[in-house]
Amino acid sequence: MTDDKYDVIVVGGGAAGEHAVGRCADAGLSAALVENELIGGECSYWACIPSKTLLRPGQVLVAARRVPGAAQAVAGELDAGEALARRDWMTAGWEDTGQVRWLDRQGATLVRGWGRLVGERRVEVRGADGTVRVLAAERAVILATGSRTFTPPIEGLGGIRTWDNRDVTAARRVPGRLIVLGGGAVGVEMAQAWRRLGSAEVTVIEAAERLLPNEEPFAGEEVARAFSDEGIGVLVGTKLAAARREADDEPVIATLDDGRAITADEILVAVGRRPSTADIGLEVVGLEPGRPVPVDDTLCATGVPGGWLYAIGDVNGRAPLTHMGKYQARIAVDAILGRPVSALADHRAIPRVTFTDPQVAAVGLTEARARDIGIPVAIVTVRLEDVPAAAIAGENVTGTAQLVIDTARQVVVGATFTGPDVDGILHSATVAIVGEVPMDRLLHAVPSFPTLSEVWLHLLMAYRARRRADDDHAGG
Repeated sequence: MTDDKYDVIVVGGGAAGEHAVGRCADAGLSAALVENELIGGECSYWACIPSKTLLRPGQVLVAARRVPGAAQAVAGELDAGEALARRDWMTAGWEDTGQVRWLDRQGATLVRGWGRLVGERRVEVRGADGTVRVLAAERAVILATGSRTFTPPIEGLGGIRTWDNRDVTAARRVPGRLIVLGGGAVGVEMAQAWRRLGSAEVTVIEAAERLLPNEEPFAGEEVARAFSDEGIGVLVGTKLAAARREADDEPVIATLDDGRAITADEILVAVGRRPSTADIGLEVVGLEPGRPVPVDDTLCATGVPGGWLYAIGDVNGRAPLTHMGKYQARIAVDAILGRPVSALADHRAIPRVTFTDPQVAAVGLTEARARDIGIPVAIVTVRLEDVPAAAIAGENVTGTAQLVIDTARQVVVGATFTGPDVDGILHSATVAIVGEVPMDRLLHAVPSFPTLSEVWLHLLMAYRARRRADDDHAGG
């Protein structure tokens, strides 16, 4: 058998893999993309796009009800059927014809099937019909196989019908009662989406002491208060002890660690994901299947001689977010081309947004993480409602803005914003962190009036006042 040869072989056709192929094409490299499912992957069909589409109707309706004048014009309830139809349109009915056409325009070769490493720079692809092809890479193989959902070892949970992120974003009907196991981004977004789409009862169960446990404490607390106001149950510091159904079409009965029982029609398991590396041939190159692929800051796999294997996106476990996978794709292809690059954002400035109401938009380090790694920090916090734009947005628009400042270098190392539409001001914080812009220089970045970005001015003036008070105290 003669191997099909390409400059680069990308295994995995999600957002990161697509981006890598596009970068290869732009650089004049021949590339093959190996994918067993839909081109576009999790983000396009079962995560970012459908989940945010499901959230949008409720967000628009609530935003209108906050504004006197507009509130009086809002009549009736959400049309869940129309919302689901819009979701179907946004996912192209779970067809990837558009992405395939894009690949053709890029000059890339699509190879349908399951890809696995079988040697140095060699990938075996097994098609759905059992046919096998072997591809050879002249320069590099890029692994972009993403991640898969994780079901925790809870009594009965693995033996009953549950929802994962694919089920919850592709559901054909609104569940009357929904249990959400896990209070991270996926869990809280889907809890609020389905509650606003018509679920009568939604309960979030989180083992940690707050929702969004990896973010600043106030973020999870504000989301929990908002959930309480709209009738979403929140159980934090609580574990699921067991789950059962009498039959596949019967309700799920969830027993908590304190003995309480909750009955629902569906249970969403959203406690995290694991890299999809169990069956891609890692053992052939001396790496451990089922574990994240270890990489350096060029995204080249460590421990694999020759520097030909790269891993981008969720598969390496560094920053499992769509935009970070695309960023890593750019870095990896530049490295393959011999350019001096380093994925510094993976360490310094990972932006993340939870699209609940209130939104939680954060980048860089939390206060706790900064202190854990020994950075001397000052924390400055202001209320979003102190900015005139919040009042313009409507009644009872509240939130929090916080900066984590490295006092030794006088630069921002972390930022968190909560409230409606705060995702729009997150990138300014990302630029400040990546650019290491001194605090005194940031005062000359004048925000437009009246926009939410004025919260930056409030933060900077509060920090300046704090420094002056500290200087006065030290000199006193």
